[in-house]
Amino acid sequence: MQFLETPLTGAWSIEMDKLSDERGFFARSFCPQEFAQHGIEMRVVQCNVSFNTRRGTLRGMHFQVAPKAEPKLVRCTRGAIFDVIVDLRPESPTHCRWFGVELSAANHRQLYIPVGLAHGFVTLADDSEVFYQMGEYFSADHARGVRWNDPAFDIRWPIEPTVISTKDQGYSDYKPT
Repeated sequence: MQFLETPLTGAWSIEMDKLSDERGFFARSFCPQEFAQHGIEMRVVQCNVSFNTRRGTLRGMHFQVAPKAEPKLVRCTRGAIFDVIVDLRPESPTHCRWFGVELSAANHRQLYIPVGLAHGFVTLADDSEVFYQMGEYFSADHARGVRWNDPAFDIRWPIEPTVISTKDQGYSDYKPT
């Protein structure tokens, strides 16, 4: 795997090294030893799938607070998404900055999201599916969100979202603690 640093401290875009032949390819998408070599200690405890019927579906910006804060490894297994992370760690030099990257079934790219970053995406194609490997169990009591269009972050989405849940629309502006 190739680990490419993002502008946000501790977050990585990960490219798979593909062994290709006439059948297609084989690639490793997760290896705790390789992750540890890049300072990532992640124990996968849960895997989730998000299927999104329509292009323009927005999900986010989600995170969990301590003691159930969660790192994530995200990959698009069908279709394409524009995946976004926002640094919510007050002590971080990249606090309130965002990073976005296209993840698709075609590019096989992954995004590692450390604890303290909010995560969301907008689908770039109909019938897009997103696969999550989670480093903590879901806890509704610790689940939080920030508004996808909060001016504090000024995220530049590549398309205007057209499908957004009431919950995701209802998050308030970010207030650092």
